[in-house]
Amino acid sequence: MEKKVTPRGAYPHVKVVGDFIFVSGTSSRKPDNTIAGVELIDEMNTKKLDIEVQTREVLKNIDRNLQTVGASLKDVVDVTTFLVNMNDFAGYNKAYGEFFDKETGPTRTTVAVHQLPHPDLVVEIKVTAYKKQESRNKI
Repeated sequence: MEKKVTPRGAYPHVKVVGDFIFVSGTSSRKPDNTIAGVELIDEMNTKKLDIEVQTREVLKNIDRNLQTVGASLKDVVDVTTFLVNMNDFAGYNKAYGEFFDKETGPTRTTVAVHQLPHPDLVVEIKVTAYKKQESRNKI
């Protein structure tokens, strides 16, 4: 069985209310608590934080969370993204475009924040999805 990332506080990853599915802010943290998109580049512990890798992993984590309630990224209707640095916007936007189509994808808001819960995180994303209950798998 695949090990899952667990919340780091008193909240669920996913909350279903009627036909709406709310996914808590999600990072690129892996089940072993390492963070995707972090590369040590020298013996002084200098790190390269890769926005594209982190964005891809965040969206994959969101998709896995949606699958637990019979939904997927195709059901996402709204996205809110938090970037630590707006200079990362181009890389974030590039990776995001691999998952969502400009014309048919969800609405989106992207804001800059001072910091996220771990110093190696450069992006966090929360989404709202919509899927009729009768068409979702009962789990």
